[in-house]
Amino acid sequence: MPPFSLLDLAPIPEGFTAADALKNTTDLAQHAEGWGYARYWLAEHHNMPGIASAATAVLIGHVAGATKTIRVGAGGIMLPNHAPLVVAEQFGTLATLYPDRIDLGLGRAPGTDGATAHALRRGMQQGDTFPQDVQELMGLFGDPNPKASIRAVPGTGTHVPLWILGSSLYGAQLAAHFGLPYAFASHFAPAALEQAFEVYRRSFRPSPQLAAPHAMMAINVFAADTDDEGVRLRTSMQQAFANLRLGHPGPLPRPVDDITATLAPGVMSSVDQALSVSATGSPDTVRQQLSALIDTFKPDEVIVTGQIHDHAARLNSFRIAAEVLGDLS
Repeated sequence: MPPFSLLDLAPIPEGFTAADALKNTTDLAQHAEGWGYARYWLAEHHNMPGIASAATAVLIGHVAGATKTIRVGAGGIMLPNHAPLVVAEQFGTLATLYPDRIDLGLGRAPGTDGATAHALRRGMQQGDTFPQDVQELMGLFGDPNPKASIRAVPGTGTHVPLWILGSSLYGAQLAAHFGLPYAFASHFAPAALEQAFEVYRRSFRPSPQLAAPHAMMAINVFAADTDDEGVRLRTSMQQAFANLRLGHPGPLPRPVDDITATLAPGVMSSVDQALSVSATGSPDTVRQQLSALIDTFKPDEVIVTGQIHDHAARLNSFRIAAEVLGDLS
């Protein structure tokens, strides 16, 4: 059984505020540490009324300060939105404050819509420089070089672990080329999961950071005391995903008793396909579904996530997931 981690988007539930969301994230991280999760990752999204983790590095620092041992990191930082030097300084500072606890996952997508991406990147070079930016970050975090004209301070010599995030073969090939761990976004884009893992493992080249391939898969979990309640909790994420695809994102909706009365059949089919890598229901059902997913794809690590409206229900879901994953090991 691989180690298991937790991905949090700091959801802002309908009827609540960003302040509530950030308080909930801190509380969940503290519980996750006690439940045995290896990592607690936060994701960069912008101009999203239902997500409070836009200033990802700031929130990572807050969570690291509120916990003691769990690794805290980005799953991920959308690198095209930032100059590599700025990212190196931010995460170099975090690694200096919290040694051996900070991870940096790097994504190639904007994490937002086109207009917001343009607002984020004013004055920056347009075009795909992702591979060069990753390589630049590797150098900025590497051993001090007295001849370097540009250094990240703090940052140089911290060797912050880099991860490549992706939902296609491109990320798998890049992670393999650089010898970095690879995290696949199967929680919302599962289509290429099996092929991406195969490409990554077959093409992997050892690096100073990593001697052998390390592939992480993301799984949605909506666990509750009963199957019916787990299905009901899942309806919040189904609605949120549908709203995003239809172009009107908002706060995380309250759950509904009958999702088929809320979403049109075509939308429902698209959403369910996107969220197909999920475990939903009672502890026994979640155990069966998680075990089947792990047996099928054989990840080196699992990261679970799940947008649940009620904070107490969200805590309970991640507690059940930790117990199930711990039992499987």
